[in-house]
Amino acid sequence: QVQLQESGPGLVKPSQTLSLTCTMSGGSIATRYFYYSWIRQSPGKGLEWIGYISYSGIPAYSPSLKVRTTISRDTSRDQITLHLSSVTPEDTAVYYCARSDGGAGAMAYWGQGTQVTVSS
Repeated sequence: QVQLQESGPGLVKPSQTLSLTCTMSGGSIATRYFYYSWIRQSPGKGLEWIGYISYSGIPAYSPSLKVRTTISRDTSRDQITLHLSSVTPEDTAVYYCARSDGGAGAMAYWGQGTQVTVSS
């Protein structure tokens, strides 16, 4: 059974880099043809797609966040990592990782989410 679990600091200071890890159990992140996305939800707002990394290690990013975002992976640990640089309080959100079948597929599996607050 596939499970995704996000982890990382719950509090980040403005201008610093937010780093989160998603660990998958019940399979390999290199298995074709799955994609692993990072998605966030800010207070009072809808879901916002941040980017993904494919089963082959190719990333893609939201145009609005591209300059600040890096998504990478460690296949030996089945982990996907998100780095979001130069954060501001507007980056405060619940961050989720999710898996889809294909880059445009629906998210079939979600992590429980992790709250990140940007504050000094």
